[in-house]
Amino acid sequence: MMSETALRDLNTLPSSDRKNESSSKGSFAKPFVGSANENVDVSLVSTHVNGNQTGNAGPGIANSEVEYIDSENLIDVEDIDTSLKTLIAGLDSKDWVVVCEALNNVRRLSIFHKEAMLDILGDVIPLVVKSLKNPRSAVCKTAIMTAADIFSAYNDRMIDLLDPLLVQLLLKSSQDKRFVCEAAEKALVAMTTWVSPILLLPKLQPYLKNRNPRIRAKASMCFSRSVPRLGVEGIKEYGIDKLIQVASSQLSDQLPESREAARTLLLELQSVYEKSHDSAPATVSDSPEMDSWENFCQSKLSPLSAQAVLRVTNIAREGLVIGS
Repeated sequence: MMSETALRDLNTLPSSDRKNESSSKGSFAKPFVGSANENVDVSLVSTHVNGNQTGNAGPGIANSEVEYIDSENLIDVEDIDTSLKTLIAGLDSKDWVVVCEALNNVRRLSIFHKEAMLDILGDVIPLVVKSLKNPRSAVCKTAIMTAADIFSAYNDRMIDLLDPLLVQLLLKSSQDKRFVCEAAEKALVAMTTWVSPILLLPKLQPYLKNRNPRIRAKASMCFSRSVPRLGVEGIKEYGIDKLIQVASSQLSDQLPESREAARTLLLELQSVYEKSHDSAPATVSDSPEMDSWENFCQSKLSPLSAQAVLRVTNIAREGLVIGS
C-alpha cells in the first residue's frame, strides 16, 4: 500500500528549483553555480565553499560548484568505520554541501563496501529520499545517482525499501529540468536492470493507472523493460493473460511513451505466446485456429481492446514479412 504522502507526491509535479539559496547558518551564502553541462566537482564543494573566496564578493562569500561523478570514477572511502559512523548525521545535515558529501559516501560504500552498509540501509534510504525531494538541484541529482548505485549494489535486498525511492524517481523523471530528468531515467533503468522483475512488476503496476500521464508513461516504460527479463518460462508463469491486459490498457494512453512501451510489450508477449505453442506437443483436440494469437487476444480482452492489440501485432508481423 502506498502511503498518503506518497500518493500526494505522485499527483504533484515538483516545483522549479531555486537558483540561489542562502545558508541557514553562518555568515556567508552558498549559491549553486552549475556549468552548462552541469558537470562540476561535488567532491570539491567544501573546498570551494570554505576555502576560496571570490574576488568581489567580500569576506566570507564563496562560489560553490558541483561535479556529478560517474560511478566508475568514484574512489573508495579513506576510513570505512568513520564514514559509517558519520553517514546518517551527514545525510540529515542542514548544510547542503555536507549532504552531497554524505550522498557520495553512500555511493562509495555501496560500490566498495556494500555488506558493511547493509545493516544501516533502512536508515540510509529514507534520508536519500529526503534529498530526492530537496529543491536544490545539486542535492537532488546527487541523490538520484545515489539511488542508481544502491540498486546496483543491493538488488533484491532493498525491495522492501523500494516504494519511496520509486515514487520520487518517477516524479523526477517526469519533470521539466532536463539534467535531473535524464539522471532519474538512468536510475530507473538501473532499477529495472538490477531488481528482479518478479518483485518489481507488482511495485510498478499501480503507477500505470496514476492520474498524472507523465508518471504513467515512465512507469509503462519501466514495466515494458522488466517483462522480458522474466524469460519465456517466467512470463508464462506470471501470466500472459495478465500482462496482455496491462499492455492493452496502455495502448490508448495520452502520451506516446506509454503507447510505444505498450506496443513493445505486446510484441514480446506475442513472440513468447507463439514460441510456447509452437514447441508444445500437439494433441488430437488441438487446432491451429484455437491456439492462434488472434484467438487468445479475443478470449482475454474486450472486442475493442483485442482489435487494437491485433492491429499493433499484425502491422509488426506484416512489416517483418515485407522486410524479409
